[in-house]
Amino acid sequence: MNYFKKIASIESNIYDWMALNGVKLLRISIGIIFFWFGFQKFFPGISSAEDIATRTIEVVSFGIVSHPVSMPLLATWEVLIGLGFLTGKFLRATIVLLYLQMAGTITPLFIFPEETFHMVPLVPTIEGQYIIKNIVFITGAMVIGAYYQGRVIKK
Repeated sequence: MNYFKKIASIESNIYDWMALNGVKLLRISIGIIFFWFGFQKFFPGISSAEDIATRTIEVVSFGIVSHPVSMPLLATWEVLIGLGFLTGKFLRATIVLLYLQMAGTITPLFIFPEETFHMVPLVPTIEGQYIIKNIVFITGAMVIGAYYQGRVIKK
């Protein structure tokens, strides 16, 4: 019986630690990923998303924003999102930037389905998987936004 109480106590302490640190670590981890992937886009040919990202931006901007402009613009955008999450400063603006960026990020699923799916919509390609996993960023930003605005996160 004492053994089970000890396990329950340890488990309770772990959950307390998660409650205390989870949202902050989520914010920092999203910041690291955006900063890291955004920084890569400053250097042509390094980012694995460069080709599909530049073509998407060119299509949605009706050709106004071309490759030489789109990558530095996207890189700056993503680095700003990363810095916002890393520092915790300007979170409201950072989350807006993230949601706008995510709207662009999911666009290739619709305008380039032949590149993002082997079989629409069940079997994504590696590019499609890369895009679809962004659901985690969208929902993570929801949790972070609610938490830092003082909203209670409910079960």
